[in-house]
Amino acid sequence: MTFRIPLTLACLTLAGAAQAQDITLNTYTGEATVAAQPETIAVLDAAAIDTISALGVEIDAVPEMPALPYLADVFAAAGRAGTLFEPDFEALAVLGPDLIIAGGRSSAQVEPLSGIAPTVDMTIWGAEMVEQTQARIADYGALFGREAIAAELSEALTTRLGEAAAAVAGQGDALILLTNGGNVSAYGADSRFGWLHTALDLPEAYPELDDETHGEAVSFEFIAEVDPDWIIVIDRAAAIGQDGEAAAATLDNPLVASTTAGESGQILYLSSGPLYLAGGGVQSMMLTLDEIIAGFGG
Repeated sequence: MTFRIPLTLACLTLAGAAQAQDITLNTYTGEATVAAQPETIAVLDAAAIDTISALGVEIDAVPEMPALPYLADVFAAAGRAGTLFEPDFEALAVLGPDLIIAGGRSSAQVEPLSGIAPTVDMTIWGAEMVEQTQARIADYGALFGREAIAAELSEALTTRLGEAAAAVAGQGDALILLTNGGNVSAYGADSRFGWLHTALDLPEAYPELDDETHGEAVSFEFIAEVDPDWIIVIDRAAAIGQDGEAAAATLDNPLVASTTAGESGQILYLSSGPLYLAGGGVQSMMLTLDEIIAGFGG
């Protein structure tokens, strides 16, 4: 006897099969195969939260971390699962996610988290950050079945990069500084903020900077000697909600004021939270590029 499957049931069956299919992601540690379109997800990396939420995907659990106003709605709607450095394993076990996405500050926890649910390390790091961000947009789009939105985001980012590159063209060199209270570090093209040089063809004021995770500690005398045309500033204390001397106060001294950047009013203070905490997220990158365009174009 032959049984005919009703068309509606057949469609539902095929849809369920499609949702159950595996997908291969290009993670920080290599290729990883996971189930496509996970229904319940915990995301323990700010850059991943940024890009996944930009795709319109609901996130079920996020870490406790300093506030990022542009992600306030995402954090308000999600449960908490520990911190960026120390996940709450009990809370995650109760949640029972289909997938855990770690990265950056939580990357060291990938192995123990894998005992709760499939876990991938989607860290973004280094001078090729733009290329990694574009790859993450495509991977997340495929993972969550949001390929069309991912393509739009990718195109918008490419457009904004071109606009920022045009804004900085011919305007001289730049020195990227991170302040932390009264301390100052400089970052070069191979650093975590180096994509501002490499992706925008923005010349380095001092190309010999070391490739250091936390930058190279520098003095005000160094800044004056380098004499950059532009100084781009990230305030770490402000980014993490820490009390302390603000970046503008730290750099308010005669040596910095004597530079070309200081004399020309070309010291650009970026919104530090998106860049420092969620660097590599598509929304974070777009916010930074908007500030670069406004700062260099204004």
